[in-house]
Amino acid sequence: MQTDSFILRHLGPDKIQINDMLKTIGVQSIDELIFKTIPDDILLKEDLNLPEAMSEIEFATHIQELGNKNKIFKSYIGLGYHATSLPAVIQRNIFENPSWYTSYTPYQAEISQGRLEALLNFQTVVSDLTDLPLSNSSLLDEGTAAGEAMIMLFNGRTRAQKKSNTVKFFVSEEVLPQTISILKTRSAPLGIELVIGNHENIELDESFYGVILQYPAKNGQIFDYTNFIEEVHQIEIKVVIAADLLSLAILKSPGEMGADVAVGTTQRFGIPMGFGGPHAGYFATHDAFKRLIPGRIIGVTVDADGNHALRMALQTREQHIKRERATSNICTAQVLLAVMAGMYAVYHGPEGIKYIANRIHSLTNILNDALLKLGLKQSNKIFFDTLKIKVSNPEKVKSLSEENSVNFHYIDKKYIGISINETTTLSDINQIIRILAHAENLYSFKITDYQNSLTIPKKIQRNSIFLNNEVFHNYHSETEMMRYIKKLENKDISLTDSMISLGSCTMKLNAATEMLPLSLSNWTSIHPFVPVKQAQGYHVMLKGLEGQLNIITGFAATSLQPNSGAQGEYTGLMVIRAFHKANGDKHRNICLIPASAHGTNPASAVMAGMKVVVTKTSDTGNIDLEDLKEKAEKYKDNLAALMVTYPSTHGVFESAIREITKIIHKNGGQVYMDGANMNAQVGLTNPARIGADVCHLNLHKTFAIPHGGGGPGVGPVCVAEHLAEFLPSNPIVKTGGKNAITAISSAPFGSALVDLISYSYIKMLGSSGLTKATTIAILNANYLKARLEKHYKILYAGEMGFAAHEMIVDFREFKAKGIEVTDIAKRLMDYGFHSPTVSFPVAGTLMIEPTESENKKEIDRFADALIQIKKEIDAYNGEDSVLKNAPHTQHMLTADNWEHPYTRKEAAFPLDYIAEKKYWPSVRRVDEAYGDRHLVCTCNPIEDYIDEN
Repeated sequence: MQTDSFILRHLGPDKIQINDMLKTIGVQSIDELIFKTIPDDILLKEDLNLPEAMSEIEFATHIQELGNKNKIFKSYIGLGYHATSLPAVIQRNIFENPSWYTSYTPYQAEISQGRLEALLNFQTVVSDLTDLPLSNSSLLDEGTAAGEAMIMLFNGRTRAQKKSNTVKFFVSEEVLPQTISILKTRSAPLGIELVIGNHENIELDESFYGVILQYPAKNGQIFDYTNFIEEVHQIEIKVVIAADLLSLAILKSPGEMGADVAVGTTQRFGIPMGFGGPHAGYFATHDAFKRLIPGRIIGVTVDADGNHALRMALQTREQHIKRERATSNICTAQVLLAVMAGMYAVYHGPEGIKYIANRIHSLTNILNDALLKLGLKQSNKIFFDTLKIKVSNPEKVKSLSEENSVNFHYIDKKYIGISINETTTLSDINQIIRILAHAENLYSFKITDYQNSLTIPKKIQRNSIFLNNEVFHNYHSETEMMRYIKKLENKDISLTDSMISLGSCTMKLNAATEMLPLSLSNWTSIHPFVPVKQAQGYHVMLKGLEGQLNIITGFAATSLQPNSGAQGEYTGLMVIRAFHKANGDKHRNICLIPASAHGTNPASAVMAGMKVVVTKTSDTGNIDLEDLKEKAEKYKDNLAALMVTYPSTHGVFESAIREITKIIHKNGGQVYMDGANMNAQVGLTNPARIGADVCHLNLHKTFAIPHGGGGPGVGPVCVAEHLAEFLPSNPIVKTGGKNAITAISSAPFGSALVDLISYSYIKMLGSSGLTKATTIAILNANYLKARLEKHYKILYAGEMGFAAHEMIVDFREFKAKGIEVTDIAKRLMDYGFHSPTVSFPVAGTLMIEPTESENKKEIDRFADALIQIKKEIDAYNGEDSVLKNAPHTQHMLTADNWEHPYTRKEAAFPLDYIAEKKYWPSVRRVDEAYGDRHLVCTCNPIEDYIDEN
């Protein structure tokens, strides 16, 4: 055994298992399987032009050397990013814990109660601090949240506003520059007219539907927006406040001011800067917008016994259901980061959060007093943590500060900004004083005493209480916090328990070696707006990853800015839009999308200002070529793009793919390939080979970034040469092409920290390893297909009878007996498995993707479970059955009374292997409808737990 070979650690089956699986499938070799699965005309004729694999030891040395190129400065730049202190108990037990980072989005509530509770905590933190009753469970970043707020209010305009075509949205010039850039991107295709100016003298009228304000403002000044909001409400204008969440511990809340929506980032709640992300954005609003709010909402419900349970509420709002009628294309959120931010509040409690906020403010006051003593002018009359200072020579300040490993924000040729953070000490304040005194040729002095102080006027101080819930008062010792985290962890299924075979989700191994660099300070501590020379390690890594992805896709350029697959889709379509506009074809707005496409496709197209035309799917699951050709020709004068997933969402390599792309090009359109199923392509074929012009990739699928319970994700966009000039930019750090579209994400390189994972995955697999991983993914899928097709109908296959990397198993025939596919999904929990993807892309089916990381033994366990369930289906004779009562909890199994017609063993231990490692769901089947009828999305207040007796 070659112990230094990463590919052996990444792949599930060994040589003996591979041979056994090939026999079961009925082929002689993997080469024969690939030949019978992938059309010959799209197979690559040469190996990927990538270096051969590094060993794990070699990579550890390499990444350490790269990390040393990043310079750790004390950054007081602010602009939405601040140094933080992540409690070690959270770092060790959540951030570095695969039970948390390898779980999936909690669609299956019964096996997700732990992270659902953690997310409910997060929502409570956001709702309490903003004083707005309804919060979602995170968005991608602050800028994205602001864009979503603008669009939500646009869609929520009054009937009169829609009738009079009220489309103006006012943006305060005090809003963060990266947020303004995103607002420009998001508004243009929807016909929203941005008006940017000074909120203190703008004259708003009935032609405006909304406003966004920054609190505190971008350079630190605090404005009380109460009167402004009251005035604009008189003329039906809604208000968004982008607020620093930590500051709200001592500042008047957006809700108290009358805001309709509050957005921002929770990065200050212990999350490392990581060169821009990932961080959990937040979004809070009033109940009136509950049908329009973007993202996921965790709500309280009951289970089959009437016990307290949690679930994702109001799921009919989501893009995969509403498709082209969706008002947002949000899919992935930032669950892992939201969990961490929520736990930060749990660990510190309300008094701890106030202490941190007060300490930051007090240190800022100390610095401000020192500047006045030096004779420097500080412009902000009211501030929380940021000072705007007039200096005689910002360049001299910059030179001196960098000599001392310090970064400030250089606003213009007269002013600098300094933002104090949680990690700042009195010693740091003295260093700042010395630097500024030296720069101004003034006598320096030393502050020796820290004094707590509050200089915020009473009228803008916070009056309302927050985090008055039991969970924020019980876990302030590390022992109790560790046990609370473990208690929640034990309620959930993750890859540490068993295979998660979600089709189109690629739940593969997230190797420890790939994850380790994410905890190193020379990667976590870098502000996204530092000078390039301070982040050389990042720039080398990111450039390297872009190059790797260019080679893998066959394209010319890549942008790593998108923070999710859906955001990658949107970016690709916006690039296509810019291309047509540059060619004088701005009328091209028709986007053809197959009926089988993922719901984010039509939602993204609508967000990009395109009109969706759905093309038919044939009985064999392929794109209906004649219908596609007819519609492409019908709309040839206005055709913008085709969105196509390859292999298809039906798990098939369609042989006509090159003909399909030629039809689109012939009629003036561009081909966008959804990279959701790229795990079946890498090293064997690529998007360029099939004729695509642009694709997005899901680094959280194909390239090993963990799903984190629903985020983080990274959705880079790879484009052909003619589209490279339009890749997205950033207003602070130069990125993108020469004719770049405005920003997609807040940070220049999106969630740069987790890009380390994909970079390491490619480095350690190398050219041959990447290709081998793809072939094993296809092998595992076809082996599982061979085992299941004797018992169930497999819905689609390629022309020679083989699947790609996933398959669809049809359960619709059992509906006549009263059995739903949901019953199968819930019953799998009793066997220790997370269900595959339910009812997508075909209702009443399961889409199964085993990935290359599972070995034959695990796949056999899963197959055995489904085969045993088939016996239970055959024996089904009414509602009181193992299928309808699933999942079975430990409480149910140990109750004194057992009146069911099946045994306890049949309920909980239907196969022998289960006894070795039994997973117990913590609740019975949840009541979906109850939770929507009685929408509760925050923790109960502490009073609810007080026993009055």
